[in-house]
Amino acid sequence: MRRIQVYDTTLRDGAQGEGISFSLYDKLLLTQRLDELGFDYMEGGYPASNEKDCQYFKEVRKLRLRGIRVVAFGMTRRRGVKVEEDLGLRALLESQAPVITLVGKASAFQATEVLRCSLEENLAMIAESIRFLRAHDREVIFDAEHFFDGWKTDSAYAMRAAQTAAEAGAHLVVLCDTNGGSMPEEISQITRAAVESLSVPVGVHCHNDCDLAVANTLAAVDAGAVQVQGTINGLGERCGNADLISVIANLAIKKKGYEVLRPESVRHLTELSRYVYEMVNMNYRANQPFVGRSAFAHKGGIHVSGVLRTPASYEHIDPDLVGNERRILVSELSGRSNIIARAAKHNIQHDPKLMEKILAKVVSMEHAGYQFEAAEGSFDLLIKKCTGQFRPHFERINYHVNIETDAQGRSITEATVKIRVGDQIRHEVAEGDGPVNALDAAMRKALNGAYPTLATMRLVDYKVRVINSEAGTAAGVRVVIESADETDAWGTVGVSENIIEASWLALVDSYEYKLCKDEERQPAAGRTGQVLNRT
Repeated sequence: MRRIQVYDTTLRDGAQGEGISFSLYDKLLLTQRLDELGFDYMEGGYPASNEKDCQYFKEVRKLRLRGIRVVAFGMTRRRGVKVEEDLGLRALLESQAPVITLVGKASAFQATEVLRCSLEENLAMIAESIRFLRAHDREVIFDAEHFFDGWKTDSAYAMRAAQTAAEAGAHLVVLCDTNGGSMPEEISQITRAAVESLSVPVGVHCHNDCDLAVANTLAAVDAGAVQVQGTINGLGERCGNADLISVIANLAIKKKGYEVLRPESVRHLTELSRYVYEMVNMNYRANQPFVGRSAFAHKGGIHVSGVLRTPASYEHIDPDLVGNERRILVSELSGRSNIIARAAKHNIQHDPKLMEKILAKVVSMEHAGYQFEAAEGSFDLLIKKCTGQFRPHFERINYHVNIETDAQGRSITEATVKIRVGDQIRHEVAEGDGPVNALDAAMRKALNGAYPTLATMRLVDYKVRVINSEAGTAAGVRVVIESADETDAWGTVGVSENIIEASWLALVDSYEYKLCKDEERQPAAGRTGQVLNRT
């Protein structure tokens, strides 16, 4: 097994992506998380650029890390400046990082047109900077910027730049596809030539401008690269970097003969991916390979039928290998297999007539604007209603929402609900930050005491979609509410031409799903609250 080093640059290269920022606390937490999973290198930032990165290198020394090597990133000395006087290089040393990644030009065009220096001066900048850092006992990784583009226009100079770094004492030379425009066959050929010519190991750093960063990274590994650089979820400038989630999964599962991270760590890739999305306040990418919520989701009936018989018929790996899960979606495209798979969780025996009834109901409701892919809670309730297992826990009598806005633009939203719980009529009013929040607050007051487990439920997300936009302001709307408690998360859906009514329907389903779920988990004698004997 050939060990491939995993070098993460999420905190530096990833942070260059539009709208992405990490706090100091975020940077330390992610360092610890990647250390636990067995990442080899963690690039913490550019200490010469800002105070936060300087502080990171001070604070990270206090962490008890198992094995990850913390890296400071910087550039070769400036043109015309002595290495001893270069402020950037001094900042790298002052960071006390044990490893320093130094970026320098490996392209004749970049050296003359961007740095505005001679080709020989560029090589001197590389050599002198690396020797300076090595003299201070630092491990140095040289990022050969624009190496692949430089090779295509002047291969001799690109190789001279890489060889200069190696001869000056760099422990490893990383070949960079900085503009992200190379093809896998080019990456493979050029990497192999570099591996054969250099006296030190080679790594690869690919950008994703042609949507090939992962493929290019894998091609470089097959050609002899021993280190892969990238970011979690492919975050980064322009189109991003190589997604280390996919790189790691492919190397560990698909490409036999390579060892990455710790053996048990691959099962935490889904968790890691979502952890970083939450950290930067980004929505998960549903169709992200391996770890996306839709990566192992099946909607078409023939697909579901095949997966239920043999998972390998429509899944390239067991989703559990990367910590993900199989999902069976329900829609008007569904066949009996989808319904059977979802109904099985309710211990419902396979009854062809019942399955046809449920499928017909799904098709009818989706024709009216409902969608159940993101509303599994509503679909589970639909099954219960079709099988006669559902009994409502409360009944709406009426509700009212009032919104007032004063001269300063401040809004006050008040909701009043009147419901029947068992033999009692509950009439409550509450204020909220908008109509849905006010309705939720009033409902909780009305249900307070009867169903104490609702205290653990919270609303996580709220989405509105216009169904028939050609109707203008009279268009129907679909509201999807995502809710969660201490153990689960679920979605519910409501459809109406009135956005408040659509929200109410989704909200009620969320309560009912929570209450049904809790009752199924406890013995009948221990259940609290009352169930209305109504359908």
